[in-house]
Amino acid sequence: MEFPQQQKPAGDGKIIYPPGVKEITDKISNDEVVKRLKMVVKTYMDMDQDSEEEKQQYLSLALHLASEFFLRNPNKDVRLLVACCLADIFRIYAPEAPYTSHDKLKDIFLFITRQLKGLEDTKSPQFNRYFYLLENLAWVKSYNICFELEDCNEIFIQLFKTLFSVINNSHNQKVQMHMMDLMSSIIMEGDGVTQELLDTILINLIPAHKNLNKQAYDLAKTLLKRTVQTIETCIANFFNQVLVMGKSSVSDLSEHVFDLIQELFAIDPMLLTSVMPQLEFKLKSNDGEERLAVVRLLAKLFGAKDSELASQNRPLWQCFLGRFNDIHVPVRLECVKFASHCLMNHPDLARDLTEYLKVRSHDPEEAIRHDVIVTIINAGKKDLNLVNDQLLGFVRERTLDKRWRVRKEAMMGLAQLYKKYCLHHEAGKESAQKISWIKDKLLHIYYQNSIDDKLLVEKIFAQYMVPHSLDTEEKMKCLYYLYACLDTNAVKALNEMWKCQNMLRGLVKELLDLHKLPVSEANNTAMFGKLMSIAKNLPDAGKAQDFMKKFNQVLGEDEKLRVQLEMLISPTCSCKQAEICVREITRKLTFPKQPTNPFLEMVKFLLERIAPVHIDSEAISALVKLLNKSIEGTADDDEEGVTPDTAIRSGLELLKVLSFTHPTAFHSAETYESLLQCLKMEDDKVAEAAIQIFRNTGQKIETELQQIRSTLIPILHQKAKRGTPHQAKQAVHCIHAIFNNKEVQLAQIFEVQAIKLLVRWLLGMKNNQSKSANSTLRLLSAMLVSEGDLTEQKKISKSDMSRLRLAAGGAIMKLAQEPCYHDIITPEQFQLCGLVINDECYQVRQIFAQKLHLALVKLLLPLEYLAVFALCAKDPVKERRAHARQCLLKNISVRREYIKQNPLAQEKLVSLLPEYVVPYMIHLLAHDPDFTKPHEYEQLKDIKECLWFMLEVLMTKNENNSHAFLRKMVENIKQTKDAQCPDDAKANEKLYIVCDVALFVIANKSTACHLDSPKDPVLPSKFFLIQDKRRPHAKHESRHLSHLSFKQPKPAPVLGAVNKPLTVPGRRIFTKTTPASDTTSNTSTNSSPLSSSTINKNR
Repeated sequence: MEFPQQQKPAGDGKIIYPPGVKEITDKISNDEVVKRLKMVVKTYMDMDQDSEEEKQQYLSLALHLASEFFLRNPNKDVRLLVACCLADIFRIYAPEAPYTSHDKLKDIFLFITRQLKGLEDTKSPQFNRYFYLLENLAWVKSYNICFELEDCNEIFIQLFKTLFSVINNSHNQKVQMHMMDLMSSIIMEGDGVTQELLDTILINLIPAHKNLNKQAYDLAKTLLKRTVQTIETCIANFFNQVLVMGKSSVSDLSEHVFDLIQELFAIDPMLLTSVMPQLEFKLKSNDGEERLAVVRLLAKLFGAKDSELASQNRPLWQCFLGRFNDIHVPVRLECVKFASHCLMNHPDLARDLTEYLKVRSHDPEEAIRHDVIVTIINAGKKDLNLVNDQLLGFVRERTLDKRWRVRKEAMMGLAQLYKKYCLHHEAGKESAQKISWIKDKLLHIYYQNSIDDKLLVEKIFAQYMVPHSLDTEEKMKCLYYLYACLDTNAVKALNEMWKCQNMLRGLVKELLDLHKLPVSEANNTAMFGKLMSIAKNLPDAGKAQDFMKKFNQVLGEDEKLRVQLEMLISPTCSCKQAEICVREITRKLTFPKQPTNPFLEMVKFLLERIAPVHIDSEAISALVKLLNKSIEGTADDDEEGVTPDTAIRSGLELLKVLSFTHPTAFHSAETYESLLQCLKMEDDKVAEAAIQIFRNTGQKIETELQQIRSTLIPILHQKAKRGTPHQAKQAVHCIHAIFNNKEVQLAQIFEVQAIKLLVRWLLGMKNNQSKSANSTLRLLSAMLVSEGDLTEQKKISKSDMSRLRLAAGGAIMKLAQEPCYHDIITPEQFQLCGLVINDECYQVRQIFAQKLHLALVKLLLPLEYLAVFALCAKDPVKERRAHARQCLLKNISVRREYIKQNPLAQEKLVSLLPEYVVPYMIHLLAHDPDFTKPHEYEQLKDIKECLWFMLEVLMTKNENNSHAFLRKMVENIKQTKDAQCPDDAKANEKLYIVCDVALFVIANKSTACHLDSPKDPVLPSKFFLIQDKRRPHAKHESRHLSHLSFKQPKPAPVLGAVNKPLTVPGRRIFTKTTPASDTTSNTSTNSSPLSSSTINKNR
């Protein structure tokens, strides 16, 4: 190789080497070249810019080192040493380089750039020299000389690419700093950054490159931060050409613009100051996919943790929010997903997002409604304060969504919030109170018809509300206070849940019992029925039926499986045993080679519903202990947010419900001792619940717990005699359920139950062959005649007498509903029963009227019992009279509607047509014990009021000439005798007087009553005796009408005729408790058709 011609210096042109350094030519070996160059390097390193003499002396050497021999030398050590020398030469001769040729400068800097690749290996023996080279170049800013070159961009691009490619995690901070200084000086001191150079920086931000070389990404990130003021214009120009002008050819990175924007924003938002308005333009693009890409980008920018973009660029934020209503479904979906991060990172934007999420929670797309829930729940799980009540309300609404996937997500999300903040109290009591409604809402869903909803509620209850994984004491404490805090509907739902699970356990038990019987057609039919009933309680009834048939077949073949299932549904199965049984049954039905097993999943649904995961003997004992602590005042009631009284009452209600579904779990002396303490408490509800628990669970008390029995009997007797009506009823039921000598116990208490017992027995027989009904009716009549005191020794309390009168009247009414007994009830017994509606005790009148109405409206009682309501006109309480009138209206309406709807009813008009109640009413009023003086003004006025009370309702409309029919019916009664006492002249006279008053009321109510009636009324022979010859009507009238005179009344409102003061003489006197306004006299002509001024008072 020939040595290149050197550029001669100003002197003689001879190359002067430092002392001790021989000439360096191509004639010597590489090792010798390296040795001599090291001495040259040392010389240049020691020189500084002030060494003018040396600079001139070694100028020829500097030119020589830039020759082709050195720049293209194949030995890397030679090249490195030459590069170090050249770097020092630029330092020493700065600011003017000794090289004047632009081509030479380009070659030199490209040569130096290539040597910088040696920085990659930090373990190389030569690394320190490479570092010296970098440090020297950075400190002197040697590359700035290249600004004068036309094609300097090529040098800079190569330099940037080299530095980004060699940097790695083994480099220390100094290396990174020098690289940064070198590149930043080029950007900041140049005239601008070309697109190609910008690409060398930005390419390191693209995710694919970022993941390959994290150090290059960090270097680019730091470089952009340092040069933000200079490079921002270049970046804006790049994005403007790509986004606005659509010139994707300007850069190979055009397809990564959105990734770059995200990265640049994360580095420094100032880098995108001019770019953001361009994104607003893109958000309004007609291309849905383009809008989607921009939305994804902006979602990341707005949602970034420390982003202030929303506050700094409100127009862009508002434009972005508008995309929540985009026509393109993926765009709306992306917006909803963004909301989750935004809520978590920027709570201050929750108000802006709420309204848009509200609209999207009703989006027609199921996926969007689903993601709205996920968004809100995720934010809530991170911090409940991130979601306001309105956002939680959206989730609450979606629990009733038409799509199961959405409902499930909403329910599970709320359950997770409840467990985190209410059960574990992760954010304090205030947060727990904020979502205290969740427990009620979740349980309310059990009212839905879908079996999927019910099963999910059961799962949520077992895993989130009262986690079955807790130990027994914690689990029961959780249940105890949860039950105390639930609203009424949630309590009913929870009770229904336990009831359904218990019912399903019963079905499985019956199925297993059928497996124990011999195979037969009847047995197979019964099994099929049980399987269908079980399938109805599982999801997807069609598949459930097939899977249950298969499960039943497996049960028939596998005795061990049947044993496990029997143990699972056994009343004595503990929660721990249940887990083992479920695990064993599942293991037997698992097929390892089958990844998905729908049959097994369906069986798991069944096992989850029937397994006692919460309640066993240990659990009941823990609940009772909690109840004892509440009674003693040592419980944590106040800390749990309930008062001790509420805790006690709800705790007993909980135990009462569980006593229905898990009675065996209560059978322990400790449990019963605690319940006995509850029986002695003053709270009526508490005592009543305790009695019911004994009733449901105490079947073995008499034989196994004698001490409990001896304490319990006196308490039950006392409750039966002196407790509230409910307590008395429950006490009798309890005695009947627990004790063998129940008859003796019942006889000691009271006679009301005996009356009900007799009636139930007669209703069960449905015949009177033994004449037992006659004796029973005589007993009941005697009870009413004696006003409830059969012995007449006045040893029974007033309240007990009232109960007995009510029971006797109700019993006669109950027997009258059975045709075989109705026929033997005499008119006298009917009248005694009807007079109960005028009892002196308000509660007796109220309850009797209610029972009478319910039986009549169901068409269970004969028509004559409707006449009893006429006696309500004498009730001193205005509300009772109004109630009776409503009952009359309802019953008359029901009967008329029944006749219209049933053509066959025409044959039974005598027992259905409301107008046929009039004969019974007239007969009942004629035998009213208070109607003793038929010519006395006050008594006639009472009769008139009772008649008016019924007739006013009957005669509201004149359908089918009914008014003339009523008149003819009453006139026909006057041609008969009283069948009850046909030979008693006074009784017949009272009957005819009541008929005369009724005729006058009818005549004054209607002008059409004097028309001819097309039908001839039929009178009940049990009450009226048809005479052989017609009696002289006018002659008889003269005997009693001579004391009466009538005149046409003025029209009056109905209540004016009903609400009047009463002073009813007779065997019982009412106590008036109504206010003064209710007892005002209304005896004017406006009150009714019969005017008090026209009746001559018979003194």
